[in-house]
Amino acid sequence: MKRTQFLRTLALTLPLILMAPWPSQANTGNVSKVRISTSAGDIEAELYADKAPKTVANFLQYVKDKHYDGTIFHRVISSFMVQGGGYDAQYKEKKTRPPVPHEGRQALATGLKNTTGTLAMARTNDPQSATAQFFINVVDNAFLDPTPIPDGDPVAKFEYQGRVYENVARAQLLGATQLYGYTVFGKVTSGMDVVQKIRNTPTGAGGPFPTDVPRTPVVIQSITLLK
Repeated sequence: MKRTQFLRTLALTLPLILMAPWPSQANTGNVSKVRISTSAGDIEAELYADKAPKTVANFLQYVKDKHYDGTIFHRVISSFMVQGGGYDAQYKEKKTRPPVPHEGRQALATGLKNTTGTLAMARTNDPQSATAQFFINVVDNAFLDPTPIPDGDPVAKFEYQGRVYENVARAQLLGATQLYGYTVFGKVTSGMDVVQKIRNTPTGAGGPFPTDVPRTPVVIQSITLLK
């Protein structure tokens, strides 16, 4: 298959997920623990700095700066995930620092996948656009995982969504935005009952968003570093 045809086909196969406008350093240990205190209850999570170091450092800097205090879960889809950390209760988008480099494949190689209860970074269709917004997977979302790229240049055989591509330039695959997936950087260790409560809250329109906004706001009161 010609390269241009490959790119054209790839661009049509995967819908964009978590797009806008759905609009210091990590702990010296390998694992940091945080408490996400919300109006629905507390959630505790581990963050894996050894598996996604830049992502965890970025998240913890926002925690240190109290960026998340008073933000909301503005996008809740019961069959998918709950997303927050970017808007206050008046649906005003909070200012962020420059994006953090994408570490999805690195994290995947260590075993982190978009399974139920994991934390991952939200972004636009640009893989290098993640800032402060994050989401918690409420089901296994394997389609959000980065796609591993086989060895070789060109890659002799590459399978994607039921199609086989042959002799594709490695750089072409590494640069394909549809293959990046989403960076997982942590996992809920307690409070999944709270996540389930958020997941099942009734939703509708809110602020600038036409759907998926909790009718009763779910506020992140604070995120604190425990360890």
